[in-house]
Amino acid sequence: QVQLVESGGGSVQAGGSLRLACVASGRISNISPVAWFRQAPGGEREFVAAISGAFSPPYYSDSVKGRFPISRDSAKSTVYLQMDRLKPEETAVYYCAATLGGTSRYARSYEYWGQGTQVTVSS
Repeated sequence: QVQLVESGGGSVQAGGSLRLACVASGRISNISPVAWFRQAPGGEREFVAAISGAFSPPYYSDSVKGRFPISRDSAKSTVYLQMDRLKPEETAVYYCAATLGGTSRYARSYEYWGQGTQVTVSS
């Protein structure tokens, strides 16, 4: 089993920053793909960013590229999502997800999910 615990959500004004953290434990390696998704009220779960091994570049949705760098601290089994220049439309619950398979931007590819952390961006 794999357990994922997110933290770092909160409320911020437009243009501000937050850093989300996802701590992984259990049957997961430091090269297993981990992704962030978000889901706004009434919306579908949307891919944000994903990272795998040290030698594989992370990739991003077009909407966050250049603003939301994803990184990994293998010693702490933690994946971070730094969110800069946040916009009100990015208000959502942000989820961390992991897979024992390959990296993907599709939610259905991820077997393990955290409980989510709320991010609220006010205008």
